[in-house]
Amino acid sequence: MLRQYHWSFSFNTTGQGAYNLTDEVERWLKKQDLTTGLLTVFVSHTSCSLTIQENTDPNVMVDLKNALDRLAPENNTWLHDQEGPDDMPAHIKTSLTNVSLQIPIVKGKMALGIWQALYLLEHRHAAHRRNISLVAMGS
Repeated sequence: MLRQYHWSFSFNTTGQGAYNLTDEVERWLKKQDLTTGLLTVFVSHTSCSLTIQENTDPNVMVDLKNALDRLAPENNTWLHDQEGPDDMPAHIKTSLTNVSLQIPIVKGKMALGIWQALYLLEHRHAAHRRNISLVAMGS
């Protein structure tokens, strides 16, 4: 029988960076009665995003941030600048990454690779409260 579960939670960031959400999502998923299925993770903001990335070498996340900063620099002449110099670059970085991810559920857990973790990428300098929704479907 196909079942569906939903949970929304808020996550506080302290500014730009990568925040590992894997353990929090796994704790919730473990409470659900699913063995096999699909998990959708969605962040409802336009200046942060989600990614699945390596979880062992912190330099991966530093290099990713540096690459995104080169693609969307703050010192450009953006038309949308009312919310500060980091706002339009944050929107671009979000467009280049994801606000929604789909992850298979296998044996009741996210089917991430051994070196993978689920991250929220905060693209703004200031601290923010980010809202994340999870939907798990399966049997």
